[in-house]
Amino acid sequence: MTPQDISKLIVRTSMKDRAAFDLLYRQTSAKLFGVCLRVLNDRGDAEEALQEVFVKIWTKADRFAVSDLSPISWLVAIARNHAIDRIRARRKPAADIDAALDVADPAPGPEAMAVAGDESERIHHCLDELEKDRAAAVRGAYLKGESYAELAERHGVPLNTMRTWLRRSLMKLRECLER
Repeated sequence: MTPQDISKLIVRTSMKDRAAFDLLYRQTSAKLFGVCLRVLNDRGDAEEALQEVFVKIWTKADRFAVSDLSPISWLVAIARNHAIDRIRARRKPAADIDAALDVADPAPGPEAMAVAGDESERIHHCLDELEKDRAAAVRGAYLKGESYAELAERHGVPLNTMRTWLRRSLMKLRECLER
Protein backbone atom coordinates (compact mmCIF):
# COMPACT_ATOMS: atom_id res chain seq x y z
CA MET A 1 0.00 0.00 0.00
CA THR A 2 1.42 3.39 -1.00
CA PRO A 3 1.63 6.49 1.23
CA GLN A 4 -1.06 8.10 -0.93
CA ASP A 5 -3.37 5.14 -0.27
CA ILE A 6 -2.80 5.44 3.50
CA SER A 7 -3.45 9.20 3.29
CA LYS A 8 -6.74 8.51 1.51
CA LEU A 9 -7.71 5.99 4.20
CA ILE A 10 -6.98 8.53 6.95
CA VAL A 11 -9.05 11.17 5.15
CA ARG A 12 -11.93 8.74 4.70
CA THR A 13 -11.58 7.76 8.39
CA SER A 14 -11.92 11.44 9.32
CA MET A 15 -15.32 11.29 7.62
CA LYS A 16 -16.15 8.31 9.89
CA ASP A 17 -15.93 5.74 7.08
CA ARG A 18 -15.79 2.44 9.00
CA ALA A 19 -14.62 0.39 6.01
CA ALA A 20 -11.70 2.76 5.45
CA PHE A 21 -10.85 2.61 9.17
CA ASP A 22 -10.95 -1.20 9.09
CA LEU A 23 -8.60 -1.28 6.09
CA LEU A 24 -6.31 1.32 7.73
CA TYR A 25 -6.16 -0.89 10.81
CA ARG A 26 -5.32 -4.00 8.80
CA GLN A 27 -2.60 -2.20 6.83
CA THR A 28 -0.88 -0.36 9.70
CA SER A 29 -1.60 -2.19 12.95
CA ALA A 30 1.46 -4.47 12.75
CA LYS A 31 3.84 -1.53 12.42
CA LEU A 32 2.11 0.50 15.13
CA PHE A 33 2.04 -2.54 17.43
CA GLY A 34 5.81 -2.86 16.92
CA VAL A 35 6.26 0.78 17.94
CA CYS A 36 4.15 0.30 21.08
CA LEU A 37 5.93 -2.94 21.96
CA ARG A 38 9.36 -1.34 21.50
CA VAL A 39 8.48 1.54 23.83
CA LEU A 40 6.52 -0.40 26.46
CA ASN A 41 8.50 -3.69 26.47
CA ASP A 42 5.35 -5.60 27.46
CA ARG A 43 3.09 -7.40 25.01
CA GLY A 44 -0.10 -6.93 27.02
CA ASP A 45 0.54 -3.22 27.52
CA ALA A 46 1.39 -2.86 23.85
CA GLU A 47 -1.87 -4.54 22.81
CA GLU A 48 -3.89 -2.22 25.06
CA ALA A 49 -1.94 0.78 23.85
CA LEU A 50 -2.55 -0.18 20.21
CA GLN A 51 -6.29 -0.29 20.84
CA GLU A 52 -6.17 3.16 22.44
CA VAL A 53 -4.00 4.45 19.57
CA PHE A 54 -6.62 3.44 17.02
CA VAL A 55 -9.33 5.12 19.09
CA LYS A 56 -7.21 8.28 18.91
CA ILE A 57 -6.75 7.86 15.18
CA TRP A 58 -10.53 7.49 14.76
CA THR A 59 -11.17 10.67 16.76
CA LYS A 60 -8.23 12.72 15.46
CA ALA A 61 -8.16 11.72 11.81
CA ASP A 62 -9.63 15.10 10.88
CA ARG A 63 -6.40 16.72 12.17
CA PHE A 64 -4.29 14.91 9.61
CA ALA A 65 -3.01 17.27 6.93
CA VAL A 66 -2.40 15.65 3.57
CA SER A 67 1.10 16.54 2.38
CA ASP A 68 4.14 15.07 0.71
CA LEU A 69 5.25 13.72 4.09
CA SER A 70 4.66 10.08 4.89
CA PRO A 71 1.27 9.47 6.56
CA ILE A 72 2.75 6.50 8.40
CA SER A 73 5.00 9.00 10.25
CA TRP A 74 1.89 10.71 11.60
CA LEU A 75 0.48 7.35 12.73
CA VAL A 76 3.79 6.28 14.29
CA ALA A 77 4.02 9.59 16.17
CA ILE A 78 0.57 9.01 17.66
CA ALA A 79 1.51 5.47 18.71
CA ARG A 80 4.89 6.45 20.13
CA ASN A 81 3.55 9.42 22.07
CA HIS A 82 0.70 7.37 23.48
CA ALA A 83 3.08 4.60 24.60
CA ILE A 84 5.33 7.17 26.29
CA ASP A 85 2.29 8.67 28.02
CA ARG A 86 1.43 5.21 29.38
CA ILE A 87 4.94 4.86 30.81
CA ARG A 88 4.68 8.28 32.44
CA ALA A 89 1.30 7.37 33.93
CA ARG A 90 2.87 4.28 35.56
CA ARG A 91 5.42 6.31 37.50
CA LYS A 92 4.90 6.87 41.16
CA PRO A 93 3.47 10.27 41.88
CA ALA A 94 5.85 12.83 43.28
CA ALA A 95 5.97 13.07 47.05
CA ASP A 96 3.57 15.46 48.69
CA ILE A 97 5.17 18.84 49.35
CA ASP A 98 4.09 18.64 52.99
CA ALA A 99 6.46 15.69 53.43
CA ALA A 100 9.32 18.15 52.96
CA LEU A 101 8.46 19.72 56.30
CA ASP A 102 9.86 16.64 58.04
CA VAL A 103 13.22 16.91 56.29
CA ALA A 104 15.82 18.41 58.59
CA ASP A 105 17.94 21.31 57.40
CA PRO A 106 21.58 20.14 57.45
CA ALA A 107 22.84 23.70 57.97
CA PRO A 108 23.81 24.61 61.51
CA GLY A 109 21.27 26.59 63.49
CA PRO A 110 21.81 30.10 64.88
CA GLU A 111 23.24 28.83 68.17
CA ALA A 112 25.72 26.53 66.44
CA MET A 113 26.72 29.38 64.11
CA ALA A 114 27.37 31.66 67.09
CA VAL A 115 29.47 29.00 68.84
CA ALA A 116 31.38 28.27 65.64
CA GLY A 117 32.03 31.97 65.12
CA ASP A 118 33.37 32.25 68.67
CA GLU A 119 35.58 29.17 68.17
CA SER A 120 36.86 30.61 64.90
CA GLU A 121 37.86 33.84 66.64
CA ARG A 122 39.68 31.88 69.36
CA ILE A 123 41.57 29.79 66.79
CA HIS A 124 42.64 32.87 64.82
CA HIS A 125 43.72 34.59 68.05
CA CYS A 126 45.84 31.55 68.97
CA LEU A 127 47.31 31.40 65.45
CA ASP A 128 48.38 35.03 65.86
CA GLU A 129 50.37 34.01 68.96
CA LEU A 130 52.55 31.67 66.83
CA GLU A 131 55.60 32.89 64.93
CA LYS A 132 54.60 34.23 61.50
CA ASP A 133 56.18 31.44 59.45
CA ARG A 134 54.80 28.73 61.78
CA ALA A 135 51.28 30.22 61.62
CA ALA A 136 51.52 30.41 57.81
CA ALA A 137 52.57 26.75 57.69
CA VAL A 138 49.64 25.70 59.92
CA ARG A 139 47.18 27.72 57.81
CA GLY A 140 48.64 26.21 54.62
CA ALA A 141 48.49 22.63 55.90
CA TYR A 142 45.18 22.63 57.75
CA LEU A 143 43.11 25.38 56.13
CA LYS A 144 44.33 25.27 52.52
CA GLY A 145 45.18 21.56 52.32
CA GLU A 146 48.79 22.02 51.18
CA SER A 147 51.16 19.07 51.56
CA TYR A 148 54.10 19.03 53.97
CA ALA A 149 56.48 18.88 50.98
CA GLU A 150 54.92 22.00 49.40
CA LEU A 151 55.18 23.87 52.68
CA ALA A 152 58.79 22.77 53.26
CA GLU A 153 59.75 23.96 49.78
CA ARG A 154 57.97 27.31 50.16
CA HIS A 155 59.54 28.01 53.57
CA GLY A 156 62.97 26.69 52.51
CA VAL A 157 63.30 24.06 55.24
CA PRO A 158 63.78 20.27 55.14
CA LEU A 159 60.65 18.12 55.17
CA ASN A 160 61.29 16.75 58.67
CA THR A 161 61.73 20.30 59.99
CA MET A 162 58.34 21.23 58.53
CA ARG A 163 56.76 18.23 60.27
CA THR A 164 58.33 19.34 63.56
CA TRP A 165 57.10 22.93 63.05
CA LEU A 166 53.56 21.72 62.47
CA ARG A 167 53.53 19.25 65.38
CA ARG A 168 54.89 21.85 67.84
CA SER A 169 52.57 24.55 66.47
CA LEU A 170 49.54 22.30 66.99
CA MET A 171 50.64 21.61 70.56
CA LYS A 172 50.90 25.38 71.20
CA LEU A 173 47.45 25.92 69.60
CA ARG A 174 45.94 23.27 71.88
CA GLU A 175 47.50 24.90 74.96
CA CYS A 176 46.19 28.29 73.86
CA LEU A 177 42.67 26.95 73.24
CA GLU A 178 42.58 25.22 76.63
CA ARG A 179 43.23 28.51 78.49
